[in-house]
Amino acid sequence: MDDFQHDVVEANGIAIHVASAGRGPPLLFLHGFPHTWFVWRNVMRALASEHHVVAPDLRGLGATTRATSGYDLDTLVADVLAVLDVHTTKEPAILIGLDLGVPIAFLTAARHPARVKKLVVMESLLGGLPGAEAFRPPWWFAFHAIPDMPEAVISGHEEAYLDHFFAIGTKRGLPAEARTAFLEAYRGRDALRCAFAHYRALPENARLLAKVERLTVPTLAIAGGVVGDALARQIAPLCDHLVTARITDAAHILPEDQPEALTALLRGFVRP
Repeated sequence: MDDFQHDVVEANGIAIHVASAGRGPPLLFLHGFPHTWFVWRNVMRALASEHHVVAPDLRGLGATTRATSGYDLDTLVADVLAVLDVHTTKEPAILIGLDLGVPIAFLTAARHPARVKKLVVMESLLGGLPGAEAFRPPWWFAFHAIPDMPEAVISGHEEAYLDHFFAIGTKRGLPAEARTAFLEAYRGRDALRCAFAHYRALPENARLLAKVERLTVPTLAIAGGVVGDALARQIAPLCDHLVTARITDAAHILPEDQPEALTALLRGFVRP
């Protein structure tokens, strides 16, 4: 990790850990569960010669403050804007979201198009927006939403639990350095509580997503091997400029499974 700069953005009552590198037009990467900013490291390294690449740890996750509240999208969008204020001097950025990072990136782009040049989303759903009816949310969405109980059960057994997600999220297995980083980030009851707080906010966040009427910024929706094109079907009716792509021979965690293919797609899309 020595080739990345690490700093803290103080905003909205928390300290947001941010990793960054390179110079040029800004790219902001938002990770999902059970990841940290580190999931983007290979893609960031590949693009740092052309761009200022920036990746925060989401609220409550990784090295960002274990917040007791603020997992609603209103606050998560405000967290993103605070990072943009520091790392882009208000130059429009390209937002790139995976999993839990997708709704945050999407709503930031929809509400603040002057701050977002382009949007890239992959392997997630946007609340209950039409188009994804054929995709059934997996069992852990309901499990994680139960107040207090999942963290009590999983604490002390993080390795066994998280290895399940690493196995189904990749075709080739998670690299040892990533597995170590993610296990450390999600170890302990408080870390798990914060992770599951993102899931417990999903009903409220779905109501906020349902209020979006148009997405005016150019958008790329990338399908992997789990969610597939359900996300693109949700976005299509709202989007003024939508491009779709699919990464084959990949599962869910695309930056780990197919970093070269993902980098190529991003490089082509972000060109002026």
